[in-house]
Amino acid sequence: MENLELNKNNLFQNVAFLIEQARKTVVASVNLTMVLTYFEIGKMIVEDEQQGKERAAYGKHVLKDLAQQLTERFGKGFSVENLDRMRFFYKTYAASISSKPLTKFILSWSHYLVLMRINRIDARLL
Repeated sequence: MENLELNKNNLFQNVAFLIEQARKTVVASVNLTMVLTYFEIGKMIVEDEQQGKERAAYGKHVLKDLAQQLTERFGKGFSVENLDRMRFFYKTYAASISSKPLTKFILSWSHYLVLMRINRIDARLL
């Protein structure tokens, strides 16, 4: 009888461990996908604004229009401020990411938001 209880507990522990690992993998995958998506959105905004030039020729009205359209279609998370953060994220990390394509992104979006607040460029690079 004691052996049967031990087997049940062992089965539970193994199944519980498997579920926990799967959940961690899903969270990591979602975080990575978000970061990659926000980087690409930032890139698209920069490229659209600059139209092949070194500097953008127009201001935030494009972000305002884009934010409104994205919010209508996808809900929260696409305010002008968030789109501006995505643009800044791309500008901040584009050079370092392209030089290390295999490492790309290793942190969550919230970690990058914190790093982007650091004024010293060398201190925020990975």
